[in-house]
Amino acid sequence: MVAIDGPAGAGKTTVTHRVAERLGYLLVGTGSLYRTVALAADRRGVGWSDGEQVGELAADLARTGAIVLEAGPAGQRVRLDGEDVTEELVTRRISEGASKVSAHPGVRAALLELQRAAGRDGGVVLEGRDIGTAVFPDAEAKFYLTASVEVRAERRFLELRARGEPADLGAIREEVQVRDQRDSTRSVAPLRQAPDAELVDSSSLSIPQVVERMVARVRRIERELEGGRTA
Repeated sequence: MVAIDGPAGAGKTTVTHRVAERLGYLLVGTGSLYRTVALAADRRGVGWSDGEQVGELAADLARTGAIVLEAGPAGQRVRLDGEDVTEELVTRRISEGASKVSAHPGVRAALLELQRAAGRDGGVVLEGRDIGTAVFPDAEAKFYLTASVEVRAERRFLELRARGEPADLGAIREEVQVRDQRDSTRSVAPLRQAPDAELVDSSSLSIPQVVERMVARVRRIERELEGGRTA
């Protein structure tokens, strides 16, 4: 199992997809769960800051199996009540909502088992904010992927512009800083690097370089584990 954690805009989604593809592992982007809860709350008129109501909604979604993560050749798809909502989850608004709902203990508790179920059989690459610290602290390979605020803001700016959405670099930089503060100071499972995770700063690295570094380490771990089993 490979756990890739890190702040918003570090490139986790792209890197996770390519690492999973190279390794032949299943891709699980657990951040999509929080984005889906934010989307569901938005559709139902539930405020993202209302911890009690959002927690109850998340518990209901988990209990009824309303959120489904589907692995495919083009990456992970997400269904909410049977509807493919993958494209809606990457909007700027829902990204902000995901950060807010993920700070509520009730939401994290409701989604914890869904995340663990997704990776229980191994052979998966999971990305999020607390995979290596809270969800799968015993993952064989852990990485903390980050980049400077300036680099992450610029990446988000270019991503939004490419999708035709309005974007202001200064405002995005401020949003990144606010989200970092919120994610790292929340009371439950805050964003932080696991003690045994390898730090990968992608500020001056290309996506292929990051992927190659991670894949090489995972292959080393695989060989070590295989050697231990045959010894």
